[in-house]
Amino acid sequence: MAENLNQGNDEITVTLTLEDDSELECVVLTTLEADGRQYMALLPITEEGEEEEGEVYLYRYTQSEEGLPVLENIETDEEYEAAAEAFDSWLDDQEYDELITEEE
Repeated sequence: MAENLNQGNDEITVTLTLEDDSELECVVLTTLEADGRQYMALLPITEEGEEEEGEVYLYRYTQSEEGLPVLENIETDEEYEAAAEAFDSWLDDQEYDELITEEE
């Protein structure tokens, strides 16, 4: 899998090259940590340029020796569960922050 990281309009996007050589552009929702590893949550962008709802991709996130971002597939169910749990916790925090903002 290859990826290109782009930043603009306060959004960071990643273009993934999938196994069938097709490309998928995604918005970076967040980076998070679970069990001592870093992960990146990505939300695909539709052909119309809008973010898809409900489908989030999780990848292990590291940096190369040159400091460039590297995304890797999560290999085990246990690792995926840890990353998914960290993402769910982040999502809960976002919804809580949104509720507090609405109340103010």
